[in-house]
Amino acid sequence: MNIDKIDLFNEKSEVLKALAHPIRLCIVQGLIEEEGRNVTTMQNCLNAPQSTVSQHLSKLKAAGIIEGRRKGTEINYYVVNEDAKKIISSILD
Repeated sequence: MNIDKIDLFNEKSEVLKALAHPIRLCIVQGLIEEEGRNVTTMQNCLNAPQSTVSQHLSKLKAAGIIEGRRKGTEINYYVVNEDAKKIISSILD
């Protein structure tokens, strides 16, 4: 197996690992349905503490699945990884 394939498999496995939690799946699904949600909106939807939502957002950002964009005093989040969108679509639609 060549280095390029190993790198590709490592990249794909990181996306799968990041999505492998019910709260993170829910966050990504929600952001696909309605882009630009902030932490407070997600917190209310998930019925989870803000700190928990923020921890999961950090993992999703580190994996390159989402990105935050500042709008005034809040940060709105968007799914930017097409593989994550395909995975969510295939398992939840």
